[in-house]
Amino acid sequence: MAIEFELNGEIVHYHGDPRASLLNALRETYWLTGAKVVCEEGFCGACTVHVDGEAVPSCLRPIGLIANCSVTTIEGLAEPEAPHRLQTAFREHDVVQCGMCFPGMVMSLSKLLEDNPTPTREEVKHGLVGNICRCTGYERIVDAVMSLQDNSEARA
Repeated sequence: MAIEFELNGEIVHYHGDPRASLLNALRETYWLTGAKVVCEEGFCGACTVHVDGEAVPSCLRPIGLIANCSVTTIEGLAEPEAPHRLQTAFREHDVVQCGMCFPGMVMSLSKLLEDNPTPTREEVKHGLVGNICRCTGYERIVDAVMSLQDNSEARA
């Protein structure tokens, strides 16, 4: 079965089992390995991508349901030479440890910042629900997001 969808701004065609997960299609067909295979149950957030502008766990989404949708992965969020401001903030706050959660965190939180450019600390913490980091505390992650606001100290 052929499935047409937009992937990181480009129209692509998937030929295969429509029951395959979007995660597996991204990694095995398009060689986009930013979304990580961790729990495969939608619990950890490591495979989060944007589908039609919503942050979703790609391990739970069958590729057959992606027809005519727009999918953005961590690779499509920004260019390597010009990382997303959230990626830069994560680096500056030494957030990244092993890197397994990093793409999913960036995808979830970039959606939060798109919807709410000036979230409170509590809103950032709520935005992290569904994303698990096994290596570091979440405070540095929240601090990194808050640093993107001019008045982060006033909102803390």
